[in-house]
Amino acid sequence: MNKHNKMARALKAAIIAVGLAGALQAVPVHADSIHKAKEGDTFYLLAKRYGVDMNKLIGANPSIQANNIYGGLDIVIPGNESHAMMSTASANANAKDSQSPKLLPAVKVSSADKTVEAWGKSFTYSKTVEVKATAYSSAASENGKWGAVDYFGKPLQLGTIAVDPNVIPMGTKVLVTGHSHSNLPKNAFVATATDQGGAIKGSRIDIFIPGSPQSVNEFGFQDIKLYILK
Repeated sequence: MNKHNKMARALKAAIIAVGLAGALQAVPVHADSIHKAKEGDTFYLLAKRYGVDMNKLIGANPSIQANNIYGGLDIVIPGNESHAMMSTASANANAKDSQSPKLLPAVKVSSADKTVEAWGKSFTYSKTVEVKATAYSSAASENGKWGAVDYFGKPLQLGTIAVDPNVIPMGTKVLVTGHSHSNLPKNAFVATATDQGGAIKGSRIDIFIPGSPQSVNEFGFQDIKLYILK
């Protein structure tokens, strides 16, 4: 076989390989992907947008409470063919959006009718409580023999707070405002009093924050305003 024949066969093989690679990339795949949440997003709207079952969407995001979806949150979209074919375009669009400066939504309070608005959602509250807040992680050293669960034995999650039940009854839902930490929603988030702690007495709360103990310790002591939700 002469030199020219060898070069021709090598070129033909390269063209075939490129064609196969392109064909493989065009085949729809069933893969989960990430949606970067925006203000006003809900599981219902996202299920309709991506053509997925809402129960599957909720199940794919066990650590996210339906009423705690806020801008910048990563939401897993269960894989399906139509979404897999759109995933690259969606990712590019989200990347473009993330490069644009955005103003964080402020908490709007109407004391006349006792409503507070945050992240495009409106809540009715009965009263406000000023507290001193600390934070804790899921580390074994911070949760004793029972492990990373709340007072009722449920896994700790974003939105869990420990309280003094004599001040804030167990099960009370609150809107937490005035905090600052990279692993917490900006400006406000909904939490439920489902935990207690020996050092949490009086006007004190302890906020569970997902993350390493080192990052959670950066929270320190903060003055927080709680809106007790109806």
